[in-house]
Amino acid sequence: MFLSPAKIFGLKEPGTNRSSGCCGVSQEKRTMSDKEIHRGASRFRPIRVVDARVFRGPHLYSMTPMVQIRIDLGALEAFPTDKLPGFSEQIVRLLPGLAGHGCSYGAAGGFVRRMQEGTWLGHVVEHVALELQSMLGHRVTRGKTRSVKGSPGTYNVMFAYKDELVGLLAGRVALELVDSLLPANLHGVEGLGDIAETQGPFEFAARLQQLKRLAAERALGPTTASLVREAERRGIPAARIDDSSLVLFGHGKHQKRIRASCSDLTSEIATEIASDKDLTKFLLQQAGLPVPRGELVRSAQDAVAAAARLGYPVVTKPLDGNHGSGVNIGLATEDEVRWGFEQAREHSRSVIVEQHFVGSDHRILVIGGKVVALAERVPAHVVGDGRSSVAELVEETNRDPRRGEGHSSVLTRIEIDECVEHFLSKSQLTLASVPAPGQMVLLRPTANLSTGGTAIDRTEEIHPENALIARRAAQIVGLDIAGIDFVCPDISRPVSETGGGIIEVNAGPGFRMHLERARMLAHILQANGATVGLTSTTGVYLNGERIMTGDCSGPQSARIVLREPGVDVSRCWNVRAAASCAKGLPSMHAMLARF
Repeated sequence: MFLSPAKIFGLKEPGTNRSSGCCGVSQEKRTMSDKEIHRGASRFRPIRVVDARVFRGPHLYSMTPMVQIRIDLGALEAFPTDKLPGFSEQIVRLLPGLAGHGCSYGAAGGFVRRMQEGTWLGHVVEHVALELQSMLGHRVTRGKTRSVKGSPGTYNVMFAYKDELVGLLAGRVALELVDSLLPANLHGVEGLGDIAETQGPFEFAARLQQLKRLAAERALGPTTASLVREAERRGIPAARIDDSSLVLFGHGKHQKRIRASCSDLTSEIATEIASDKDLTKFLLQQAGLPVPRGELVRSAQDAVAAAARLGYPVVTKPLDGNHGSGVNIGLATEDEVRWGFEQAREHSRSVIVEQHFVGSDHRILVIGGKVVALAERVPAHVVGDGRSSVAELVEETNRDPRRGEGHSSVLTRIEIDECVEHFLSKSQLTLASVPAPGQMVLLRPTANLSTGGTAIDRTEEIHPENALIARRAAQIVGLDIAGIDFVCPDISRPVSETGGGIIEVNAGPGFRMHLERARMLAHILQANGATVGLTSTTGVYLNGERIMTGDCSGPQSARIVLREPGVDVSRCWNVRAAASCAKGLPSMHAMLARF
């Protein structure tokens, strides 16, 4: 005969409803005394992890991918949360976000109310696992905890995830955290290794850092993530098929693979050509496109000789480098050229010395033979306040939450290195210098986002002649998706008049600099409950849903947004359209100030 833990401990049997997730409320209200807890603990059987599994698509319980952890509460079946003095308060203090969980009540505070009324610990684990993932930026809300038929005290704890390894670790940490808040004589969880592996004894802050590191390691880069989001928005199945950024879109004969912005249509030969800057320049020059004259060298002496033939100032860069590493521009003396050669040599055996084009640095994104975006790249810089040193201003700039390590964040942290100090010295500045209020101090010669630069959208300003040059460059190299680095004084005027031209063609270009504008603002506003109308060169959007396709950057498209019932805020790309919108609806920037 089965004796429940409640009967063993001589307690009143809790309610029979074991649907302890987001429906059903525990019937037992009485909080256990320390004496009762101690008496029950004398015959204590700890929580045991029965198994863990991952549902990667629709399943019996939900259309949402979920982690399922089956746990046997053992003796703790007799200890719903209302019988654990101080438990609810402690866990909410550690995870304040739990106060916002609605649970079965459908409103903020609902889950806290459930704990106060009494719910089983499996249900608590579900909500803690969801909240831990939310703290990492993974927007997951779906959870379900149900008792296993025919196995009293055993529950299937289920919760949604964005990354399955992060989800599994969140499940383990949730169990560990719940266990750590129980009275000392009720501690114990068996089988945690069946969920995920960790190192060292449980300490919440350390486990949280481990979760953050794993989430960062597993996160898709901005480019891949933007493509996956767009696929999901269009209802296209997307699945990650390795530990890197290889993603599968669609099924069967319609499936396509991507890795960042390289697709299964990207030519390997074209990619190899683009990685050889000298060969790329030769092919473009043969096609009559504007490129700087240059020479390939293997010694500092040869670099100086090449600079003399080309005429100062010059640029030195590695033959097959990327992300602007080892590139230095505006070198005007033999000593600077020697220094630039050594910098480039750290990244490649061969170094290119070429003419220096004067003007702003632009990245033109060409996809399928069309120019789809253009950004002016601004080198890493700080702006003086009259009080702080350059080093202090860099530190302050790096506090921007958008800045992070590598390429995973919207912007990259500015790193101080030899190149920064050398570049400052050319302006008679050091890291200890205090710039005047409003003085802009450039920190690097190149404008890559990967070295701390920023970007300004210029998509609407490109002159048709410059756009044609970019399209031809991508076609000549053979790339379906290409990033054309284009230097000129004014992108709105033909380069044949202003001078300048193409300095590089990149395979697998990052989309990061093209994503940080109107759609990002629209996303922020939508998340805060605003209905957003957006016009652009690709269509008209209402809360992310495209209602019109084509170049919709003019006043007529703006009127469509203005006349749409329910729109709270608009973002219009065209200057005239923006003026029209401003008369009737607040701009995105004005709305953001309210949030």
